[in-house]
Amino acid sequence: MPLVIVALGIVALLVLIMKFNMNTFISLVVVSFLIALALGMPISEVVASVQHGMGNTLGGIALVFGLGAILGKLIADAGGAQRIAMTLIDKFGEKRIQWAVVTAGFILGIALFFEVGLVLLIPIVYQISKHLKISFLWLGLPMATALSVTHAFLPPHPGPTVIAQEFGANVGLVLVYGLIIAIPTVIIAGPLFTKFARKFAPSAFEREVSGSMASIGNAKQYKLEDTPGFGVSAFTALFPVILMALSTIVTVFQDALNLPVLLIDIVKMVGAPTTVMLLSVLLAIYTMGIARKIPMKQLMQSAETSIASIGMMLLILGAGGSLKQVLIDGGVGGYVATIFEGSTISPLILAWLIAAVIRLAQGSATVAALTTAGLVIPMLSGTDVNLELIVLATGAGSIIASHVNDTGFWIVKESFGLTLKETFATWTVLETLISVCGLVFVLLLNLFV
Repeated sequence: MPLVIVALGIVALLVLIMKFNMNTFISLVVVSFLIALALGMPISEVVASVQHGMGNTLGGIALVFGLGAILGKLIADAGGAQRIAMTLIDKFGEKRIQWAVVTAGFILGIALFFEVGLVLLIPIVYQISKHLKISFLWLGLPMATALSVTHAFLPPHPGPTVIAQEFGANVGLVLVYGLIIAIPTVIIAGPLFTKFARKFAPSAFEREVSGSMASIGNAKQYKLEDTPGFGVSAFTALFPVILMALSTIVTVFQDALNLPVLLIDIVKMVGAPTTVMLLSVLLAIYTMGIARKIPMKQLMQSAETSIASIGMMLLILGAGGSLKQVLIDGGVGGYVATIFEGSTISPLILAWLIAAVIRLAQGSATVAALTTAGLVIPMLSGTDVNLELIVLATGAGSIIASHVNDTGFWIVKESFGLTLKETFATWTVLETLISVCGLVFVLLLNLFV
């Protein structure tokens, strides 16, 4: 019954948005309340659950998104994004520019959270697409694929890292096996899939983009000689990656380095996404503004414009978090778990399947992965299954079929200015392809390790 309620709730959400043209934020809040009541949650707990989901989601992403939007806008308005775009075009050539964007997304994605990477790369990708007069989505979708794949399979991302700890797997081997799986998955679900996606949703590739985050990249065009140098522009854009990478290295090798506890704590604080983005914005104010004698008032106008452009998107993401929390508090995840009790399926397939069903039911990839770990661990006793591959199979299942109860779904929809139908035809299918490819490559790798 809980799954039926969830399905009906999702249908109601789609009807409100697509049939009655109701604002997405309002629709998500309304449906969150309806599903909570239908699941039998105590009336006294419904409002608290909705607020908790909103607060948790925005608490984790609002500062990162806000600061990331400012960083992207500062780089774009100063001409830094244009300089990076032009240099990439010159180095890779127009015919291979999609691969350049995928490579950049993959490298950045190893160190950055999906949301942060998206915010940082959108202005650059937008500038490239505008200069070459090609579809923004044609470049943006493979870039988002690279970020999603690294988020699902590669430590130090929270999902694979925490799951590895739960299963007692070797994080280093998870990274090695994850890279083996991630590279072909990115190629298949990125550039190759985009060719087919163009047939599924041609309007999304032909229409001028109008998404909230995409407007950050719609900066003034400069003569190339008037833009910041490629080195300083790239350094400013990559500064978050550099900080996070250094923090991760120090944290991983803290025992061998024998550093004081206080220093380790400082490094961890500096490496946290919020701190990283704040320091990056301060750097950009200097490199993209003060160093080029641009008035502070003009820099702050860029900052204010970027924040205004993502206001509604933040509310939509928060409401998506409310829906996710209602599904969790309403016991949907626990109900799914009981379905698989006593199963004799291969642990690799079972981990993928449980994670996939929980993901479909409640939306959060992280929650799906962690819930799966708790369910599968007792089933592993007496088996010789490779723990690192179990981690990757769980990660693959946890990102399947991103839809309306997933925050990432709304991020992509708003970032690329897509309709609901177009988001389903591109992003939902893409995430499913990543999930299935991940499982297939895990099973193939299992034959050799």
